[in-house]
Amino acid sequence: MLTDTDLQAIWLTVRLAAITTVILFIIGTPIAWWLARTRSWWKGPCGAVVALPLVLPPSVLGFYLLLAMGPNGPVGQLTQSLGLGTLPFTFWGLVVASVFYSLPFMVQPLQNAFEAIGERPLEVAATLRASPLDTFFSVVLPLARPGFVTAGILSFAHTVGEFGVVLMIGGNIPGVTRVASVQIYDHVEALEYADAHRLSAVMLAFSFAVLLAMYLRRDKPRREA
Repeated sequence: MLTDTDLQAIWLTVRLAAITTVILFIIGTPIAWWLARTRSWWKGPCGAVVALPLVLPPSVLGFYLLLAMGPNGPVGQLTQSLGLGTLPFTFWGLVVASVFYSLPFMVQPLQNAFEAIGERPLEVAATLRASPLDTFFSVVLPLARPGFVTAGILSFAHTVGEFGVVLMIGGNIPGVTRVASVQIYDHVEALEYADAHRLSAVMLAFSFAVLLAMYLRRDKPRREA
């Protein structure tokens, strides 16, 4: 049986992943659209910045976010001037860190989906005098729906599996920043291997189910064809 602290950590993890995924949909969609459509020289550098979390050690990203959101950092000074305090070691600090860390898992699938649409559907919409906004919502979004599904699943699952970044930014505060990955680490550190095994098995089953659902959905159009 999972302990109360395990269940609390799982709920906090699911909440963090859900909020992060929603925010990533909001900010990741325009970024992916711009990267898919632009011919600017800035596409390469911007794409590299978005993809940095794929190769950057989580501790490095967490360290710089900690400096930026700390009391002497630009973000920390801004939040303090607004009366919000500082973000490190809070749940919303975890959200900010998770958004940065999972950004490529949202942007890259969406960018690929947008690029796969091609120019023809957009040209047809333009001949029908559809506005750019109407074209995006009526043409682009339906055609890119598989990409949105993949991006959402990957972003959610990646956030669930975070450890280094959340530990750097959130620490280990029960009910506030102690997510499932940190809870497993605590069990192992305390030599509570049975508890660590049970929670790890839950996370393993969840990760497999999420990825299986994504692959089955990806293969569905081929089977129907």
